[in-house]
Amino acid sequence: MKKYSSLNTLSGPILFFVVLGILSQLISFKQAAAIATICWMGLWWVLRPVNIAVTALLPIPINAFFGMVPMDGIISKYFSEIVVLLVGSDLISLVWEKTHLDKRLAIKSLCGIGTSMRQQITVWLVASTVLSIFLPNVVVVMILVPVAVSMLKFLGQENITNNPIATPILLALVWGAGFGGFGSPLGGASNLVAISYLEKLTGQEFMYVDWIIRFLPLLFILLLFILAFLLRLPLPVDHLEGGKEYFRSVYAELGPMKKGEKLGLWLFALATILAFIRPLYVEYLPLMKPAYVFFFFGMLTFVLRDEKEQLLLTWNEAEKGIMWGMIFLFSGGLALGKLITDTGAATEIAKVITLLPLSGGVETMFSLTLFATFLTEISSNTAAASIAIPVVQSITTELGVNPVPYILTTIVAVNCAFILPVSTRAVGVTYGLSPDDLMKHGVRLSVLCMLLVSALGYVCMQFWPLFNHI
Repeated sequence: MKKYSSLNTLSGPILFFVVLGILSQLISFKQAAAIATICWMGLWWVLRPVNIAVTALLPIPINAFFGMVPMDGIISKYFSEIVVLLVGSDLISLVWEKTHLDKRLAIKSLCGIGTSMRQQITVWLVASTVLSIFLPNVVVVMILVPVAVSMLKFLGQENITNNPIATPILLALVWGAGFGGFGSPLGGASNLVAISYLEKLTGQEFMYVDWIIRFLPLLFILLLFILAFLLRLPLPVDHLEGGKEYFRSVYAELGPMKKGEKLGLWLFALATILAFIRPLYVEYLPLMKPAYVFFFFGMLTFVLRDEKEQLLLTWNEAEKGIMWGMIFLFSGGLALGKLITDTGAATEIAKVITLLPLSGGVETMFSLTLFATFLTEISSNTAAASIAIPVVQSITTELGVNPVPYILTTIVAVNCAFILPVSTRAVGVTYGLSPDDLMKHGVRLSVLCMLLVSALGYVCMQFWPLFNHI
């Protein structure tokens, strides 16, 4: 086992130097080193000999050794404006977790669930999708999966693994939380990666309301498609008696909403509203972007007190609870994007892909969606976005076509991962979801969704003017 782990660890730097040695004969040394860095990080993200957050820190030492780009450009990505947003939203999410507001909202939404298995699947999928629009998808899965497993055990389903009743419910949860994240900029770090590239491309701020207008219709279509896929899975029973009673009894145990919960809800609601209505006050507060709005309300968690006159959040709680790994993963993705764009490596990758017979039409949309889908299936969606978006931008530039619709379609594609037990799907596996079931059903859904996303992207590009600019 130790030998296997050592080989996995060594595989990254070995691949780096092999790729560097080969490519440095064909392109510039810095470009070759940037592509070799992609290979090293991508391999470690798949094999995971170290934590994915540790892998995300690799651009710092590699760039220090090989001097691909100025070091301040790399370091700045690890505490960028969007990292400020992640920290602020994390602080508010921690209050939800501490006061059990997250559990209250989840259980309340499930109190009306019916006994039909089709209703069960529908409600779980919709609940996880909607919650992931506003909360990090990992948080959503961590909230809902234990609740679902508890319900199943309460109803006599002790063996969760390979359970034909539990499998579609758990699939609905992890898949819904995964793809639902692109419903708003707050739904996942990959969305914030995309926004940073779009703002750099256009030279203007990308308003949150503009994101909602463009992506909610696509989210609704994908939701219906995935629901139809889940409902076509073989179901051993038509009804699952007792689910509604279970949730009502659990909700009753929570008692009335407390002051701490109300404050947590208000902090999130006000921050979200102000983020989406920014066009109304941007003239008066030009620097108060959503990142700083959320950070401000996050800071209030250290000042406001709950019904017991205790602080909503202490620094020790924040230190332990903030998802530093996710933040580093996001930041590392941005740093990697910096390497491959500033060195011109993205352009070189694009030149290779443009050797294919691409004209900027449906075949181009399909090829780029396939590329993004492959990346997100073998790594996190944040890492996939960090690699795919600059490459897509370079390819479209080489082809002389508008990059915006292709980038928007890529954003959807990197949020559609259904196969391997990585990221959110790993939580479901931890609680009993069979990796074999995940892969068996996920492969089919991934292929179908890739085709659907390609088609939607092309149709939107042709017939929806808003999809061609931001």
